[in-house]
Amino acid sequence: MIPQKKNNLTFAELVSSIRQAHDLFSAQASKAVNISLTLRNWTIGYYIERYERLGVDRAKYGERLMDDLSETLMKLGLSRCDRRELYRYRQFYLTYPQIVEAAAPQLTAVLQNKKQWQLLTIKAKQKIAGSIVESVTPQLTNSGQTLLSRLSFTHFAELLEIQDSLKRVFYEVECIRGNWSVRELQRQIATLYYERTGLSRNKKNLASLVEQKSEKQEGRLPIRDPYIFEFLGLKSKEVMGESEIEDALLDKLQEFLLELGYGFCFEARQKRILIGSKQCFVDMVFYHRILKCHVLIELKVDEFNHEHLGQLNTYVNWYKKNVMAEGDNPPVGILLCTQKDHALVEYALAGMNNKLFVSKYQLELPKKEEMQKFIEEQMREVQG
Repeated sequence: MIPQKKNNLTFAELVSSIRQAHDLFSAQASKAVNISLTLRNWTIGYYIERYERLGVDRAKYGERLMDDLSETLMKLGLSRCDRRELYRYRQFYLTYPQIVEAAAPQLTAVLQNKKQWQLLTIKAKQKIAGSIVESVTPQLTNSGQTLLSRLSFTHFAELLEIQDSLKRVFYEVECIRGNWSVRELQRQIATLYYERTGLSRNKKNLASLVEQKSEKQEGRLPIRDPYIFEFLGLKSKEVMGESEIEDALLDKLQEFLLELGYGFCFEARQKRILIGSKQCFVDMVFYHRILKCHVLIELKVDEFNHEHLGQLNTYVNWYKKNVMAEGDNPPVGILLCTQKDHALVEYALAGMNNKLFVSKYQLELPKKEEMQKFIEEQMREVQG
């Protein structure tokens, strides 16, 4: 509500009143646009899924359905309807059936059939109670109204990348509770906030720390992808910070060698090299006795960034010039990160002469029972 002003306004009060009205209604307009975009994408997903099941001429298009549909829609001037987006809209509908609960007036107008909307609502409730939510109980499913009013579709696009349903609900709740920006959501996923929470004895303390720091809205080397670091055996701590995962990995070199594969021989940890006047440290250095080359590993408790690749490439070039001996093959670099965008990796690697690889790594997931209990507590805080 805009504060009421006295009749005889000063010029400064006039400016202040207009500014408040602008801020209020601009925010409402922006929110309305976000909700409309989310509903538009969800409804497109509904129609695609329905056509795939019941389309009378579905067989005519076969595997080219999404390609032909995308081409046709874009010719009609519809934005953001490329093949990848259409698949995402379909996944959005299947993953978030509860959106229908909050969209009755808008969807009845689009569907032009009240009975059709009622059937859609029943189907959505069946999905929430059934296999669509996998191991997540209905009590741990955020309401459609909450999701629609608090998250933009860009948030949903990030959440759809999470296959584990309990983990996805965790990030939904924390994102809503902390009013995270999309960039903050990406950062928390990349820095394993869910896993760190599961490993922390004081989950509330960790949540408070995250909230304080979060951004609000406004030769053929056998490279695995992902690497599984279950062997870390991380113990519960008061608060599990990001750097502690890296320390734990570096402390478990024997198990790490086994995970890397046959032929790796450990040489150094935090290897100091001098490049010009700058001291640099390579996380881990190995020598592969079969391929006869050094293997440099950089570990990042973060998502892939092309700057990380540039750093690793620098180290590989230094090793090639200063360490590589007669009979050796050129050194290889492996960048380990928690998340990677395949397209970004492809372009970042293009044109590089060195052999560089980017792989994800995963930790053992926290116990679902503990995380469900914690998420329930966080949801009560959001709703209460």
